[in-house]
Amino acid sequence: MENFQDYYGRLLTSNQLSDDEKLHASQLPTILKAKKGNTCQRCASLIEKDWLLADGTSYCRNCILLGRIRSSEMLYNFPAQPFPKRDKSVLVWEGQLTPYQEEVSNGLVTGFREGKQLLVHAVTGAGKTEMTYQVIADCINRGGQVCLASPRIDVCKELYERLNRDFDCKIVLLHGESEDYQRAPLVIATTHQLLKFYHAFDLLLIDEVDAFPYVDNHMLYHAVDQAIKPNASRIYMTATSTKMLSKKVERKELELLHLARRFHANPLVIPKFMENQNFPKAFTKGKLDSFFKKQFDLQRKTRFPLLIFFPNIERGEAFTKLLQTCYPEEKIGFVSSVTENRAELVQQFRQEDLTILISTTILERGVTFPCVDVFVMEAQHRLYTSSSLVQIAGRVGRASQRPDGLVYFFHQGISRAMRRAVKEIKTMNQKGGFE
Repeated sequence: MENFQDYYGRLLTSNQLSDDEKLHASQLPTILKAKKGNTCQRCASLIEKDWLLADGTSYCRNCILLGRIRSSEMLYNFPAQPFPKRDKSVLVWEGQLTPYQEEVSNGLVTGFREGKQLLVHAVTGAGKTEMTYQVIADCINRGGQVCLASPRIDVCKELYERLNRDFDCKIVLLHGESEDYQRAPLVIATTHQLLKFYHAFDLLLIDEVDAFPYVDNHMLYHAVDQAIKPNASRIYMTATSTKMLSKKVERKELELLHLARRFHANPLVIPKFMENQNFPKAFTKGKLDSFFKKQFDLQRKTRFPLLIFFPNIERGEAFTKLLQTCYPEEKIGFVSSVTENRAELVQQFRQEDLTILISTTILERGVTFPCVDVFVMEAQHRLYTSSSLVQIAGRVGRASQRPDGLVYFFHQGISRAMRRAVKEIKTMNQKGGFE
C-alpha cells in the first residue's frame, strides 16, 4: 500500500486513478438517491433534473471545479492510516503563553482527548493560533493527522509560514492554486479543499468560521463533517461568533472556551465615528475633501503605517490613484481579491517598504501589521457587516510595542452594522475586565 500513501483519506474521482489503483480502493456512489432528491456524495448538493450529460447521466455542477463526477461512475477512497508516534514533540515554538492563553490551550488538549467539539471565541489579537499549538502537537505526537482550515487563502498562507517555523514536521498547504497533495501529518487548507477528503483527520480546526465563504455555506459544513473521522474532535475558532454556533453552545453540542483579553493585556481599540458628508462629492471630482485631508495629514505626521479600507475594488483603485497624485512622497499600494501580487504587496507593507496600503475587505482578518492605524472609508456601506467591521478594527493594537492606535470609521450616516460592531467591541472589553 506504500504506493498509495498520498491517497490515504482522500476522496478521488474515476479519472484520478488507474484501473489497477481502483482495485485497491473502497468505492462510494457519486450520487445518492433519496426521496427529497438525488444528492452529490462529495458536496451534498441536490442534483437538479437538468444537470445531464449527452448520454443521459447526471453530474454535479456545484463542485465541478474539483473534477467532474457523474452518476455512471464511482468515487474512490483509500482509508486513512496512522502516522508513526513520536517520542520527541513536533512543537519547537519557543514562545510563552499567558496564563489566560494557557487555560484555553489546556482546555483544547483535554477536549481533543475526550473527542469533544469545541468553540474558541477569542478577541482579535488574543493569540488564537498560538493557543492551538499544544493540541496540534498532541495529536501529531500520537500519530494522528491534523488539518487547520480557513475560508481565506491569505489566512492559510500566513498560517503555513508561521507553523513551518514552529513545528518540526512535514506541512502541506492546499488551496485552488497550490501544488498537488502530498500526505503530511499537518495540513493547512482552504475550507473548499476539505471536499477532497473522506474520514481523514483525527483533529480538524476551522479558523475564521464567521467569514465568507464558509459562514452559512451548507456545502462547506458538509465538507467539514465528511473530512474528519467518526467521533473525531473539531475546533471552531472565531473573534465574532455566529448565531448558529451560539445555539450549539446553548444546546451543549459545542463546548465554549472564551478569551476576552489580548495577549498583551490591553483593551481592544474602540472605533471612532468620523462623519464626512463632503467626501463622496469631492471624490467624484477627483479631490480630497478638507476634513479627510486634515485627519490624514495628522496621522501621517506620526509616521505609523496606515491601512485604509474601501468597500469595493473600483472605488479603492480610484482612491489609490487620487492619493498617489496628492501625496507623491508616500509609498502607496492597493490590494483586492484580484491582485495577482497581493502577498508581495502585503509583505512590503509589513516591512514598511509601503507606508500606506489600501484594501478591500480581503485583509479584514488573518493578517497582522505591528503599530498600524486603520481608516475605514464609507463605513456605512452595506458590504461592511458588523463582523467585518469588528475584524477590521482588530487590525489595530495587536503589538505589545503599540497596544493602541487609531480606528476611524469615515461615514455618511451611521449604519446598524457600525453600532453593533462598536457595541460588541465594548462588550468584549468589559468581559476582559476593562471598563
